[in-house]
Formats: sequence, structure tokens, C-alpha cells
Amino acid sequence: MTPWLSRFPVRVAIGLVAPALLIAWWQWQTSAHIVTFAPPAAVGTALLELARSGDLLRDTLATLKRAFTGLAIGVPLGVAVGIAMGIWKPIDRLVGPLLHALRQVPMIGWLPLMGLWFGMGTTTELAVVSMSSFFPSMLNSHAGVAQVEKRYIEVGSIFRFSVAQRIRYILLPGAMPLVLTGITQALAFAWIATIGTELLTGANAGLGVAMQLAQVQQRLDVMLVIIGVTAALGFTINQLFRQLRQWLLRWQPSV
Repeated sequence: MTPWLSRFPVRVAIGLVAPALLIAWWQWQTSAHIVTFAPPAAVGTALLELARSGDLLRDTLATLKRAFTGLAIGVPLGVAVGIAMGIWKPIDRLVGPLLHALRQVPMIGWLPLMGLWFGMGTTTELAVVSMSSFFPSMLNSHAGVAQVEKRYIEVGSIFRFSVAQRIRYILLPGAMPLVLTGITQALAFAWIATIGTELLTGANAGLGVAMQLAQVQQRLDVMLVIIGVTAALGFTINQLFRQLRQWLLRWQPSV
């Protein structure tokens, strides 16, 4: 990459070109009455209205709480199961086919069954979000352990490492890039599942709830605000974890 293109201000400026063009096109469309869109100024007014009332903060915090609670359940379970499947082949043969079959069902597709079991409430929402983060974490952790070079495992055998030492000093460092990739994917899936469950379960608060309420009230400006906030938060979470991933893998020359 050209050195001046790699500078942070330049990268930010380039990244703002597409949004600026989108807003210009949006303003033109609404001014010409080509499509039924709330103009950017009306959306800005709606954003201020939601911010002043406190509704936006309340809904944002409710969604973040659901998403990260589900992640806190699903990611550790997924990483643990994936590593166990990668180390012990009998476990892989025993539960692998079942897990690979279950992951083919869309996460939102579990809502009716979960609703029958637990009711359309917090337990169902967390179960779906946890499942959405479990599978990418499990798959990538399994793949990460499987791709650790045999020579490193042989070195552990020479030094007579215990299972715990083998996991700590050989398998986890070797699998870490793919484990973190799985967590990155889990973040995206959990965020999508959280908004989806809020839309379908009738939660008390959340960005999905606000989006549905805006549809009922025919507030297109509010709906666009919620969509924009959802996209911005998802992007921010992804970028923050990307920076954390680079720091955790700073010992790798390629990162």
C-alpha cells in the first residue's frame, strides 16, 4: 500500500467518501420525491429527540446487555467444546455430527421451540443469542486445534507435558488466530440474533423493539435512526475487537 494511503487520517477520509455520497443521493431522492424517504434533516431531528428523551440510551443499553450476556455464555462454551473436539477424537465422533446438523438451523428458527419451552422472554432471547455465538466459536476453535503442526505436539510428548500443559503451551497458542476469528464471527452473529429476537419476542426494551415501534407509528425518521445506530454500534464493536485481536497476536509477524 502507498505510504500516504496507510495514514490514519487519510484512511478515515477515504472511508467517509461512501457515506457522504449515500447521504447526497438520499437528499436528492427525497427532494425529488422519487422514493418515500425521510430527509436527512428529519432523521437528524429524530436522533436529537430520541437522545434527549433517553429512549435511545435505554434501548441501546438493553440491546448491548442482551448481546454481551449471550456472548459471555456462548463463546466460552464454544471454545471449550471446539478445543475438546480437536484434542479428543472420540468426542468429535460422538457430538460432532449432532452439532454440525444443529448448526444448519437458522438461529431465529429456534425461537418457536424456545418460546414453547421457556416462554417469549429473557431466557429465550439469551438462549438464541448464546447459540448464535456458540457455533462459530466451536467450529473455529476445532479447526484451530486441528491445524496445529504435529512437530509441536511431538515436542510436548518429548518433554512429557501433561494434557493441561499441552493445551496451555502448545494447542492454545497455535490455535489462537482461528479461535479469535471465531469470536469475531460470534460477535457479528450475536449482534444480528439480538436484534432479531427483540423484533420477534416483544422484549421490553432494545433497538429491535424501537424499530418495531417506529414501524407501528409509521415514523420512518425514527426507524432510520435505529437502523443507523444498530449499524454504527455493530461496526464499532467489530473494530474494537479487531484492535484487541491484533494486540493479542502481536507476537505473530504477519499480524
